[in-house]
Amino acid sequence: MSAATKLLIFAGSTRTQSFNRRLARAAAEVATGLGAEVTLLELGTLDVPLYNADLEARGTPTDVIRLKQLMLDHPGWVICSPEYNGSYTALLKNTLDWASSPIKGDPEWSQGLRCFTGKVVGLLSASPGALGGLRSLGHLAPLLRNLQCWVAPQQFALGQAGNAFDADGQLIEEKHRQNVQTVVEQVLWASQRFQS
Repeated sequence: MSAATKLLIFAGSTRTQSFNRRLARAAAEVATGLGAEVTLLELGTLDVPLYNADLEARGTPTDVIRLKQLMLDHPGWVICSPEYNGSYTALLKNTLDWASSPIKGDPEWSQGLRCFTGKVVGLLSASPGALGGLRSLGHLAPLLRNLQCWVAPQQFALGQAGNAFDADGQLIEEKHRQNVQTVVEQVLWASQRFQS
């Protein structure tokens, strides 16, 4: 890459032993190795309540504005999505709902899709099951397109995730690392071109 592309990576889980948080860290290492400027966001560090329009009317939470700014500042994102009941998590949906909600009267954030439009998003998932959370990605992709994001065509669902990481949280199999790298490379390639 000629200049470092800023890449935001986060998982739709706050669970301590989350496979998707491990996968997000693995993706961050891959992206850093490719020369990207990576921000690995832990959603658990943000104080973002369950979305409620009445609550929002009293004032958008400070961490929601922080989230919006992080998303805006990064042309490429990688989202690692757990699968709950065949879809993405309530945490991930709540995060996207808050980020896409306009702040009335705010000259910077009155457009709800400001931090989404034109972003290139790569999708990863991990699950103990054989499908690796693939169904969650099938639901997440159209949601992101509805928010005016560009979704990278390559995605990767890591099955049998309980056996996929070593004690240091590294992916054991080279083919898994390569699949993650392919997704990251597509996001970096496309986001660079959209910026030019």
